[in-house]
Amino acid sequence: MKFERELLKGIAPVVVLEVLSRGRMYGYELTEAIESKSQKVLTLGQGTLYPLLYNLEAQKLVKGEWETSESGRDRKYYSITSKGKEKLDTDKVQLADLFKALKLVFGTSVVPA
Repeated sequence: MKFERELLKGIAPVVVLEVLSRGRMYGYELTEAIESKSQKVLTLGQGTLYPLLYNLEAQKLVKGEWETSESGRDRKYYSITSKGKEKLDTDKVQLADLFKALKLVFGTSVVPA
């Protein structure tokens, strides 16, 4: 299922922070992890992911570090910062409240428990 861009706009940063809270990754690896963990429901293309990562980096929510991989290729690895962890915790509380409200509006068949 493909979601409208505007619907995902607000959730994408939270998803990226959540996945990075489990370990540092480079862009393509992050995209694959998000797709895998969401059973291919959430997909972030390069045109969405990299501007998002740059924005999160500018806000000091993630930190990017260039490294040379075993194959000799330079990759920028992203990790969540302590400020990013605080933001993620706050966002998760807000999402839980949002899910509760959606459950009230739409009923239990639309929003997971």
